[in-house]
Amino acid sequence: MFRVLRSMLYVPSNSWRMITNAKDEGADVVILDLEDGCPISEKETGRIFARDSLLMLKAGGLDVFVRVNSLETGLTEIDLSYVVSKGLDGIMLAKTESREDIINIDALLKTEEQKKGLKQGSIELIALIETPKGVLNVKDIIESSSRLCAVAFGAGDFSREMGAGMGVTKVPPEEYFSMILHARSSIAIAARAAGIQAVDTPFFGFVIDLEGLAAEAEKVKLLGYSGKQVTHPRHVGVVNKVFAPAREDVDFAREVVEAYEEASRRGLGATTLGGKMIDYGSFKRAESLLTLARALEKKNLRARDSHAKPNAG
Repeated sequence: MFRVLRSMLYVPSNSWRMITNAKDEGADVVILDLEDGCPISEKETGRIFARDSLLMLKAGGLDVFVRVNSLETGLTEIDLSYVVSKGLDGIMLAKTESREDIINIDALLKTEEQKKGLKQGSIELIALIETPKGVLNVKDIIESSSRLCAVAFGAGDFSREMGAGMGVTKVPPEEYFSMILHARSSIAIAARAAGIQAVDTPFFGFVIDLEGLAAEAEKVKLLGYSGKQVTHPRHVGVVNKVFAPAREDVDFAREVVEAYEEASRRGLGATTLGGKMIDYGSFKRAESLLTLARALEKKNLRARDSHAKPNAG
C-alpha cells in the first residue's frame, strides 16, 4: 500500500484538545507523540489518550502513527501495549540506531498483533534517524523489516549529537542547511534505493517564516524527500503544496506512460515525446508520480466523505 506522507503533524499525546484539533489541520498523517512531546509525568495519560483517539482520527480520514519512546528507555514495550489496536496505521521509533532496534520492535509488534487479533504485519514502521550512528546504519536499518514504509530524519537531536549544542535551533535555516546536508542526503539516498519514502526533519526557522519553510521544502524535495515532519499546524498547508504534484506534471506523466507503453507494444525500448527521449527510467518516474496523484485523489475523497455529516433530524 502506498501511503501519502507529505505532512506528518506531531501532536502531544497527553493533550486531548490538541488531538481533537488535529482532525481539521489538513495533515496527511498525525503523529501522536509519546516521546519528547509528552512529559515523563504524563506518559500514562498520553498512552491512554493515544489509544482512545485512534478511531476518532481515522474517522476524520487521517492516517495515524504513534511515536514511541526509544528502546533504550525501557518504555517502548508498555507504549506498544497501549496503542497497538484497531485504527493504528503505524509506529515511529524514536532514535533508531541499528538493525537490531528494528528487529526488536518488529518482534514486539508481532506479539501485540497476536494479542489484539490484528493481521500480522499490519502495523507499519517509520524509523526516525536522529543520531550519527543511525545515519551510518541507515541502509541496514531499512533492510531489516518489511514493515518499514519510510525513514524520517530528526535534525535537532542529530546536530546536538554532533556536538553542535543547540545546533539547527540557533542559526537561520539557510545556514544550517549545509551543516546537515550529508546526513540528509544519506538518508534520502538509502530510502530511495530501497524503494521506501524519506520524510524530512521539521523546519527549525521561525514559525511565521512560511517562505523559508517553502524554500527548505523545495530543496529537500530535490534531495529525494517525499514530505516533512511538522510541529505547527500553520506549516501543514505549505508543506502539502510543495510535495503535491502540479497538474501539468500529472498530465505529462500520463503522456509519458502512454507513449512508453505504446513503444513497448511495438517492441521498442525507448521512444520520443515532444522531442524528448522517453526510456524505462522516464516511465518509472512517471508511474511513481501518478501513484502519488492517485493516492492524493483517494485521500481527498475520503476526507470529503468524512466531513459530509448527515443533517441532524
